[in-house]
Amino acid sequence: MAYYPRKRARSEIPHIRSWPEIDDGPRIQGFAGYKAGMTHVFVVDYRPTSTTSGKEVMVPVTVVETPPMKVLGMRLYKETPYGLKIIKEIWHPKPDKEIRRRIPYPKKVSKPKKAEIKGLEVDDVRLVMYTQPYKVSGIPKKSPEIMEVRVGGGTIEERIDYAFSKLGKEISFEEFQKTGAMVDVIAVTKGKGYEGRVKRFGTKLLSHKNSKHRRMIGTQGPWHPNWIMSTVPSSGQMGYHQRTEFNKRVLKIGENGEEITPQGGFLHYGIVRNPYVIIHGSIPGPVKRLVRFRDPVRRKGVEVETPQITHISTTSKQGK
Repeated sequence: MAYYPRKRARSEIPHIRSWPEIDDGPRIQGFAGYKAGMTHVFVVDYRPTSTTSGKEVMVPVTVVETPPMKVLGMRLYKETPYGLKIIKEIWHPKPDKEIRRRIPYPKKVSKPKKAEIKGLEVDDVRLVMYTQPYKVSGIPKKSPEIMEVRVGGGTIEERIDYAFSKLGKEISFEEFQKTGAMVDVIAVTKGKGYEGRVKRFGTKLLSHKNSKHRRMIGTQGPWHPNWIMSTVPSSGQMGYHQRTEFNKRVLKIGENGEEITPQGGFLHYGIVRNPYVIIHGSIPGPVKRLVRFRDPVRRKGVEVETPQITHISTTSKQGK
């Protein structure tokens, strides 16, 4: 059954429901970027149990453009028997004009003061951040995406001080993770529309001697219960689901996106002009789609200080 029901995602902006605890100092535990496309690199195999460990191997990689994100506000939470509850919100008094077009923002916001939170019992601190898609040339101009990112590490007081220091400022990917670290990648997959049982669930084709149909299901269930159960493979929506890829390696964090842009640009995307991240392997979704990163909740694999990349392919992806 895997994921069920297989219906369209509520939003193209992925939602993160859980965050892991971390040991290092206070920092953000997530980030967002735009998928530019795939290429391949030659890297010295850093996996100690691999048969090619220590040798130069070619691996597929995904390039994600990650322009800096800006902090719009902060939220303080308290743990209750019914989950986390917001007890205080603090907003930046002068947001970008794109934010006022995106959401109904108060015209006058008082300057944030730490005295406002004195005496509050705070259990969790999160930043309200937004992307800057107008800096990216590969996607059409649109409103910024607003999302919530947890601040982890250190004590609660240190997290609050960190959140106050970042109000209204830009945060880069390097403040979230470093080269060689593992991250979880959350995105909405490609939409494939209404598909049949065979493609959607991988059921067998019926015999060519079967009457009328080959791509239908063999049986829709027993006589009793006298309804079609949810476990029976059925046709319906395929794709456009939110999915999480666990433990993806960050192979490189770069500043100049043009150095990794293939000749002629990435297909259906164009030229990468902002900071970028190279992720080992594939990630969900088509190009131009928003991708969110998070600290790994199922951490596996050894830590690598700096993967040794010997060559990054920038040959044209346009074909012959």
